[in-house]
Amino acid sequence: MTVPNDLLPVRRALVAVADKAGVATFAARLVRAVVEIVSTGNTAKALADAGVPVTPVAEVTGFPEMLDGRVKTLHPRIHAGILADKREPEHLIQLQEHGIEPFDLVVINLYPFRETVASGAPDPDVVEQIDIGGPAMVRAAAKNFESVAVIVDPRDYQAVGDEIEADGGVSRATRLRLAQEAFAHTAAYDGAIADWISERGREPGGLPVRVHRAHRSVGELRYGENPHQRGSLYVAGDATAPLGGAEVLQGKEMSFNNWLDAEAARSLVSLFDPAEGPAVVIVKHNNPCGVAMAASLADAYGRAYQGDTVSAFGGIVAFNGEVDGAAAEAMQGIFTEVVVAPAYSQGARDAFATRENLRVVRAPLVRQGGLEVRQIDGGALVQDADTVVETRDEMKVVSTRQPSEEEWRDLLFAWKVAAKVKSNAIVLARDLATVGIGAGQMNRVISVDIAARQAGERAQGSALASDAFFPFRDGVDRAAEAGVRAVIQPGGSVRDEEVLGAAEEHGMAMVYTGRRHFRH
Repeated sequence: MTVPNDLLPVRRALVAVADKAGVATFAARLVRAVVEIVSTGNTAKALADAGVPVTPVAEVTGFPEMLDGRVKTLHPRIHAGILADKREPEHLIQLQEHGIEPFDLVVINLYPFRETVASGAPDPDVVEQIDIGGPAMVRAAAKNFESVAVIVDPRDYQAVGDEIEADGGVSRATRLRLAQEAFAHTAAYDGAIADWISERGREPGGLPVRVHRAHRSVGELRYGENPHQRGSLYVAGDATAPLGGAEVLQGKEMSFNNWLDAEAARSLVSLFDPAEGPAVVIVKHNNPCGVAMAASLADAYGRAYQGDTVSAFGGIVAFNGEVDGAAAEAMQGIFTEVVVAPAYSQGARDAFATRENLRVVRAPLVRQGGLEVRQIDGGALVQDADTVVETRDEMKVVSTRQPSEEEWRDLLFAWKVAAKVKSNAIVLARDLATVGIGAGQMNRVISVDIAARQAGERAQGSALASDAFFPFRDGVDRAAEAGVRAVIQPGGSVRDEEVLGAAEEHGMAMVYTGRRHFRH
């Protein structure tokens, strides 16, 4: 058999993994391909227990593991074996002089630092999950990709194993790809550690001095927002999918805009706790066009759809609970791009299966909190994510007339919706369903006009939520003309007294939340 010039024969491998899934099977394939396996403590034991012949690292270094395993592979017999450039005769001479065998393959994945942080473990336990030897070996092997192949992701075991079995080695193209993955892996790992350390060093209430965001592409998209723009889907860290691990169960390929709108719909529907009742959100162009709560998801969908039957065409629908057959059937006959929910019954899956172009996405509800990063030219803006945590008890009725209980329910409902509508945001709601939404306008009174026009007669007796204060009374006057009976807003304008005066003249109830929710 002719060996390609760029093929690296694999005769000796160093294997040391924290995630041992699939490693014994892969190592057994290497042994069958006449590859010697050198391994560290727990990995060596796992391989030996699986019947895989293995040489412990201590036998290679002549030095035992020490400091509770903190020092195992930090030794010239390991690193020289990884870093030797086999194209350089002098390197090979030096290895021979010191009796060091080179490695051809390095299989490493790192201590579970991020998982340990996520578990809420105490700081000393987290510190022990900061890998030192692992990143050093990964970086060494990746740097020396001309002479060494490096694997950091168990998902590469199959392809690399197939290549070794077929050709006796690993091609340069594969080695280069693996090296790229390796450097990205260590960069993300170090970024997570830096973020964690930064959290412990910052002033109480302050933002981190540095923010690291490591993302990797999991697939090219047909295009970006427009056909002339390139697009790709990236995930953060070691995640396998965006939106909390979303799974596309059926339908056409998700587009750039589909992902954006699915996140917008999921983010809003997650504000409605399933324990409080079924909720449905319909999003179009990153803004909700219909939101409703009801006794069932099917009824909630119907009421959300009625909020704006025109804009719902080609929309994205999000549910806050398991979609059942009745909810899926309620969507029949209405063109929908994407449906996203935490779960689906078999009945729902069967109903959706008849609509082969409909994208069905399973994704968990969103947990509020964290940081939000927006890129600008040459930098980024970082802020706390906008959370809606204010409660009725924290709000203040400033009008003479107190809201009725029904009005209170609609006010609080509309307030949540307004927090996810582009500013200037105005939301009209009746009976826990939106009837009119004014979004993204340059002044607030136009948003009121749009919401009122959309609602029509349904505005009579409705509740209005404004994401920020009214700078003038004209917005309240227009709302009263449309039939609005109660208003919720942050307050805080220099003209609050004038605005409240308008509400009093119209017999409207007005509530101040003391907190705004701009969404630019």
